[in-house]
Amino acid sequence: MPEPLVLGIETSCDETGVALVRGDTLLFDAVASSMDEHARYGGIIPEVASRAHLEAMTPTIRRALSEADVDLSEVDAVAVTAGPGLVGPLTIGASAAKALSIGLGKPLYGINHVIGHAAVNQLVDGPFTERSMALVVSGGHSSLLLVDDIATDVTELGSTLDDAAGEAFDKVGRLLGLPYPGGPHIDRLAREGDPEAIRFPRGLTARKDQARHAYDFSFSGLKTAVARWVESCQDAGKEVPVADVAASFAAAVADVLTAKTIAACRAHDVDTLIIGGGFSANSQLRDMAAERCAEAGIDLRIPPIRYCTDNGAMIAALGSAVVRAGLPPSDLDIAVDSSMPLTTITV
Repeated sequence: MPEPLVLGIETSCDETGVALVRGDTLLFDAVASSMDEHARYGGIIPEVASRAHLEAMTPTIRRALSEADVDLSEVDAVAVTAGPGLVGPLTIGASAAKALSIGLGKPLYGINHVIGHAAVNQLVDGPFTERSMALVVSGGHSSLLLVDDIATDVTELGSTLDDAAGEAFDKVGRLLGLPYPGGPHIDRLAREGDPEAIRFPRGLTARKDQARHAYDFSFSGLKTAVARWVESCQDAGKEVPVADVAASFAAAVADVLTAKTIAACRAHDVDTLIIGGGFSANSQLRDMAAERCAEAGIDLRIPPIRYCTDNGAMIAALGSAVVRAGLPPSDLDIAVDSSMPLTTITV
């Protein structure tokens, strides 16, 4: 019997993603982004994103079906991001998925966006090991997950207490006068600078923080430290060494993320680490994670950059795992949840 064919829809922020997955095989992933429309505002405008999703939804679905050479009637299940994310964009995606579910007479599955960022790795590197660790880092999330079964058993070990890694990069990018989004620009500049030029603080790494926040992250204090350093440099009439600031800031973020994650792997006897989410495209994070995992004997799995940003493949991948696990489908009246907890894999 063939594996179920799952259509996944992702609209948590500004990308309209639609993908078709059969088992752990991706047939096609189509993405339409409205990022350029938000750049002039210096951030995501939910109303603008919602309208863009509305306009892109049908063409993106048609493109995915055409490129995958699949007829809509062949789809066995529809998976959609139910949260977390922006309410307006989430609602557009959920409405489209519900309409498809009703029209096709196929089950609907509301999926957790953050866990999807980990699940997409199965399309690249195959099924997960019996126990894995997943670090999901993006503009809105910095979460450390213990994965015993991606469809049924995911435990949140830690998360950000304030700014997520990607969010901190965007804010520092604005501070340095870089275009939005700041992450790629800081990453580019960091490769030209000295990561040891400035010793910025590492949040929640002091001994007093370990008992309560061993696996939690905090980047708000780091962002403030960068702002004060830049201000003091300007007050002294000196030119700000932007590349060194970028490199030192990026190194501080990567250091905290990798150190806490490796410590969690050792504490929970895990030898496979998955890193996902938009911020996992950051070169310093990738390099530092590769070096530290090699030293610790941990197998590192990071998908190609195209699967790091929001996409339909991640939702179809988790939807496929949920369907194959035999979990019941969602009700057609499911509501989206902008702050969906990571204890919820499906709704």
